[in-house]
Amino acid sequence: MYDYLIVGAGLYGAVFAHEAKRAGKKVLVIDRRDHIGGNVYTEEIEGIQVHRYGAHIFHTNSTEVWKYVCQFATFNRFTNSPVANYHGELYSLPFNMYTFNRMWNVVTPQEAAAKIEEQKKEAGITEPKNLEEQAISLVGTDIYEKLIKGYTEKQWGRPCTELPAFIIKRLPVRLTFDNNYFNALYQGIPVGGYTRMVEHMLEGVEIRLGEDYLADREAWNALAEKIVYTGPIDAFYHYSAGTLAYRSVRFETEVLDMPNFQGNAAVNYTDRETPWTRIIEHKWFEFGRDSGGRDLPKTVISREYSSEWKPGDEPYYPVNDEKNGAVYEAYRRMTLSQDKVIFGGRLGEYKYYDMDRVIEAALARTRQEFN
Repeated sequence: MYDYLIVGAGLYGAVFAHEAKRAGKKVLVIDRRDHIGGNVYTEEIEGIQVHRYGAHIFHTNSTEVWKYVCQFATFNRFTNSPVANYHGELYSLPFNMYTFNRMWNVVTPQEAAAKIEEQKKEAGITEPKNLEEQAISLVGTDIYEKLIKGYTEKQWGRPCTELPAFIIKRLPVRLTFDNNYFNALYQGIPVGGYTRMVEHMLEGVEIRLGEDYLADREAWNALAEKIVYTGPIDAFYHYSAGTLAYRSVRFETEVLDMPNFQGNAAVNYTDRETPWTRIIEHKWFEFGRDSGGRDLPKTVISREYSSEWKPGDEPYYPVNDEKNGAVYEAYRRMTLSQDKVIFGGRLGEYKYYDMDRVIEAALARTRQEFN
């Protein structure tokens, strides 16, 4: 009945479906959730586009990817400039001259560089063996203790001394007054939310929601020549090579009868004692106004709690350590004998993809299929 059955209506599935339809293929998209968009799904509450599964800020250096997404949405000029809250002390992120001035009262880049160098020398780390040593060797002990340690241990559920150094190797450290978190040529959020953007991608494509592919895969497989699978790869293979580990996130979202709760889209709580990792105030992704440009009298916030994944939870972040890498490699080798199934996306490839990378990967695969 169909050329392609696409399992998952997130970004990978939506891009693949759009390109398949454009190539004249008959496509069916299914998703076990009751909505499209995967984890970028947004829903309107009190005139505010709420990011149900955590903040998503689109950023890319790829002109091809930027032009591609701009077919489906107009992007605003949102710039990601989070704030760190350490026991009530506020610091600018990523680490820049505002951060160093607040931390050490230094004024010039030379003073900031000297302070970092002094603390690195005191720590005496030459070959960092774990995340703690890597962070101290990059920014010194003060910033590590106040702005990295507690947040990272909450995020990963492990002491920094047990986390690999590579997690933090690309930590942005700037001796300028630039608090734009991303070094990206293009950045913004779709006006009207991500759900509307994905709706435009899936225009004219048949979609069935609330359908669990793995619960009746033989019946689903019989419907299509090929399957594009974006679910967990270990579940596809009945966990035969082991269960892959993830970190999960739980959200507490509430509507507040006030126009402004924290004055910024994202505030990270970097001390170990505060149970949540950050609070998102969704209205500031769109500058506090509704689609008609009116100031909004209420606000919506979400507290995020990081946790170890267990069956039934949403898997968010792959745990990229040696053990899980070996398990994934066993599954990847199994896929080589699959002529009918294409594995893609964050769960299908066990990879922490940024949104632009998901789109890039989906486009690359469709070129293989249709060119």
